[in-house]
Amino acid sequence: MKRAIVAGVVAVALAAGLAVFEPWTFWTRSTVVEALPTVSAPADTDVDPAEAAAVPAPPAEPVELSRGEFITQEHATSGVARVLELPDGSRVLRLEGFSTRNGPDLVVVLSEETAGGDWFKYNDVRMIPLGDLKGTDGDQNYDIPLDGDLAGIQSAVIWCDRFNVSFGSAPISL
Repeated sequence: MKRAIVAGVVAVALAAGLAVFEPWTFWTRSTVVEALPTVSAPADTDVDPAEAAAVPAPPAEPVELSRGEFITQEHATSGVARVLELPDGSRVLRLEGFSTRNGPDLVVVLSEETAGGDWFKYNDVRMIPLGDLKGTDGDQNYDIPLDGDLAGIQSAVIWCDRFNVSFGSAPISL
């Protein structure tokens, strides 16, 4: 009887540990390769050709506003984070040549804290979530909200929501 109780407690503890830590995620990888974002300007047929010639055309390609190399923190992370402004004025965080370990509840955020250093330093600072991490490897695009307060943003962070740790971060400025 005593052995059955101990075995039951061990089984419950093991199941709970597996559910919380999801250790199998550390051995799975996924590659996402997204194209560089583009925006096509709508054709305006009601514009006088003389007026159109006087207005400078917006750049046809995205403009790089900031760039930073990823710095490993809790888990090996590498690649480049680029902040791009598209011709329509929207902004995108682009991860290029990106690679990190997998983990539970990984998200991409912008932070007021500087990149690198201790992985726990992001716990008490403002972070702007951009979405779930799309893949552990590759080239990925994340829309930066137009209505958010971006003043003071200093880094792009791969953040584990479950354990409040940074896998890696890249210095950027907005």
